[in-house]
Amino acid sequence: MPRQILITGSCGLVGRALTRTLTTAGYAVRGLDPAAGNARDRGDVRDADAVRAAVAESDAVLHLGAVSRVVWGERDPALCQATNVEGTRNVLLAAARAPTRPWVVVASSREVYGQATTLPVTEDAPRRPMNVYARSKVAAEELAEAARRDGVRATVVRLSNVYGCTRDHHDRVIPAFARAATFGDAIRVEGADRLYDFTHIDDVARGLTALVRRLDTGIELPPIHFVSGVGTTLGELASLATALAGTTCEIAPAPPRTYDVARFVGDPARASDLLDWRPTTPLSEGLARLITMFREEGSR
Repeated sequence: MPRQILITGSCGLVGRALTRTLTTAGYAVRGLDPAAGNARDRGDVRDADAVRAAVAESDAVLHLGAVSRVVWGERDPALCQATNVEGTRNVLLAAARAPTRPWVVVASSREVYGQATTLPVTEDAPRRPMNVYARSKVAAEELAEAARRDGVRATVVRLSNVYGCTRDHHDRVIPAFARAATFGDAIRVEGADRLYDFTHIDDVARGLTALVRRLDTGIELPPIHFVSGVGTTLGELASLATALAGTTCEIAPAPPRTYDVARFVGDPARASDLLDWRPTTPLSEGLARLITMFREEGSR
């Protein structure tokens, strides 16, 4: 077991859940995030010196730190490039030079596939990015592939519409729909026929922990999805949210964003084969739990 695991982006949705899961599993975990509450863990992946210092003390790195939203990439392409590409370069260079020779997991996204022609999408499908964020993630994956050729043990994971916490960004689709349904507000649906693969945070954290255990044995792994394998349209999601909340609220159709992928369902078979991992939280259960959390907190 590694003595120390570094999680970049440790204050994000996945970072928080993974920190808890790995700590419970007995790993020593430290973070690197601009929003960290303590000075030791506070840092930005764009800061090569901060990355170098954190990686030098680590036996493994889970690189989650990123501009993590498609819309943010469109609004600020330069920041997206600096964080997702140059930040990943900083992490991989630091790992290559660290005396501990840590292995690295680079978190990527289903966005790299663009408009896939066949569903469900496997990890070997062509990468056809169609927006700023997706192109930055493809570039980060390519950096990981190059680092791997140069001797760094680097693995790529691809995530899809992870959800399950009220502390998530309020305008992400599931938190937005769940909150609106809970309090009877209008649900704005940008493209009711858009089809996506929604994956609960507990499943993702459990999958990443299984990945850590496997990498800890010295094995090399190809890119891996952590996805549900089930597609749900945004129209279906809005209807499910209102039904689970038991409220009456307007479902307001709106045109989809032009830079979003229209359809994605991922294939979880590789994670099952290599890690014995399967998603166990159906969307109806995960969404109901989220609605309950919003209701218990009592705040919009």
